[in-house]
Amino acid sequence: MSIQNIKDLKVYSKSFDLAMEIFQLVQKFPPEEKFSLSSQIVRSSRSVSANIREGYAKRFYEQVFIRHLIDSLGSSEETRCWLEFAYNCKYIDDETFAQLDQNFAELSSMIFSLQKNWKKL
Repeated sequence: MSIQNIKDLKVYSKSFDLAMEIFQLVQKFPPEEKFSLSSQIVRSSRSVSANIREGYAKRFYEQVFIRHLIDSLGSSEETRCWLEFAYNCKYIDDETFAQLDQNFAELSSMIFSLQKNWKKL
C-alpha cells in the first residue's frame, strides 16, 4: 500500500481516534479537573497526532520529521502518565485504564517503528 496522504498512515489514524476517545472520557471527570487533569490529558493526546501530521508534511527534511516523531512519542507517553493519574484518582475504572494504556503503548510502538523505518514510506 502506498501512502498518498497523512490519513493513509495507520499511526496517524490510531492517534487521532485515541485523542477523540480521550476527549469523550474527560467529559465524565469532575468539574474541578477541567483546567488541570482534563486539559492536560486532552492536550497531550491531541499533540500525538498533531506532531505526526506536522512531521509528515515536512518529511523531506529528515531531521525535522524525526524530531516531530520523537515529540509525538513523548506526547503519547505523557498521555499514559495522565491516564495513570486519572486511574489513581478513581476517575476511570480498571477496564478503561487497561484498554487505553494498552492502546497508547501500541501507539508508542508504532511511532517508534515509523521513526526507525520512515524511509520505507
